[in-house]
Amino acid sequence: MKITVIGGGSTYTPELINGFLARVEQLPVREELCLMDIDKERLDIVGGFAQRMVKAKGEPFKVTLTTNQREAIAGASYVCTQFRVGQMQARREDEYLGLRHGLVGQETTGIGGMAKALRTIPVILNIAKDLRETAKDALLINFTNPSGLVTEALNRYAPDVPAVGVCNVPMNTRTKYLEALKKNTGEKIDPSRAALKTLGLNHLSWNYGFAIDGEDVWNQVMEASLKDFKPEDNHAWDPRLIRETRLIPNDYLQYYYNTTVKIKAQAAWPPSRAEAVMELEKSLLRQYADPARSEPPEELSKRGGAEYSTVATQLINAHYNDLGEVHVVNVRNNGAVKEWDESWVLEIPAIARCSGITPIPAEPLPPFAYGLLSAVKSYEILTAQAAALGDRAAAYQALIVHPLGPNSNTLNKFWTTCSKPIENTCLNLNKSKVKRRKSLTFDL
Repeated sequence: MKITVIGGGSTYTPELINGFLARVEQLPVREELCLMDIDKERLDIVGGFAQRMVKAKGEPFKVTLTTNQREAIAGASYVCTQFRVGQMQARREDEYLGLRHGLVGQETTGIGGMAKALRTIPVILNIAKDLRETAKDALLINFTNPSGLVTEALNRYAPDVPAVGVCNVPMNTRTKYLEALKKNTGEKIDPSRAALKTLGLNHLSWNYGFAIDGEDVWNQVMEASLKDFKPEDNHAWDPRLIRETRLIPNDYLQYYYNTTVKIKAQAAWPPSRAEAVMELEKSLLRQYADPARSEPPEELSKRGGAEYSTVATQLINAHYNDLGEVHVVNVRNNGAVKEWDESWVLEIPAIARCSGITPIPAEPLPPFAYGLLSAVKSYEILTAQAAALGDRAAAYQALIVHPLGPNSNTLNKFWTTCSKPIENTCLNLNKSKVKRRKSLTFDL
């Protein structure tokens, strides 16, 4: 079996390598694990380190490196996408775009997430084209942010390519709830016994249930979680919000519920999160380049995206071995929430089998949550349309409908200032792929 990673020069890649090494008995990656990146310098550093990691474990599979996307994808059974168009400098620009206009500056949420999506979607659709032509039976597993929106675009503009979006947040949430329960009961519970009930969009979801061995323990989780919330914590929730709704929001909902606080915190930049990560990556790459190193440094845990390797490799293992495991993923609704549009991509628990990844039927969220979700889903659909078709009007409408976008008093000024650069660098990307691809770098 061949597995391909697009964005192999990412500093996350060693964690992913460890995930495959941990599953060599169940997952026969014996043919090839192919790392692809268009930044050859980074690919040589990270890929060379990955090869040393595998060699140190007896070389149970072969790690190959290439800068040729089509060659990397050809014949693959699974293709994992973990890239960042424009590298970390582009993330920094996305964050400061929000800061300059008095908006949330964040890489997946608000105007920063929109700018990233406009750059990313034409590239992911080009990857889908290569899958269609050279690996038609492969499953595309997308970790590239904004993961839900990118998967939405794949669902609408490459529907014949099997694709699923993944995120580490649901798994981290499960871990957090188990730790909260342990503080109350003293019992350490194996994560495989726990099931998180959650629904929404990527980075816009609400948790509404938790079970251990099939037994509902949501009341205990809510109370244990409330004890852990501290007023000074940036991700703390008002206890009344939890008790009145009986839901615990995804931490990214702080950008919607506590917008003023989040924007105020940006006044302390630099460093923004991108700038902090840029410094961390310099250190990681220096360590990866050490020819004597064959184990990831502890510093990698500070990079963010914890447990991504577990999410991705467990999903591949469940799909390949037809395990019927439940994973929280971004996938087409297909009537699982029958009251909602079946074409929407949702973040929802789903059953992973070799025949496909099927969302589990769920009741819709209450009106207070659905109102926000439907507005953001409209934004996602319009942004995907703008990026896939070069539709300038759709981009403008996406700004109108997004709850964190410019208000009516500043929209025209924002559009006049930003639309031409956005159009030149994003919307027209699909009209001159070959020329522009040479200047873009895959990197998470």
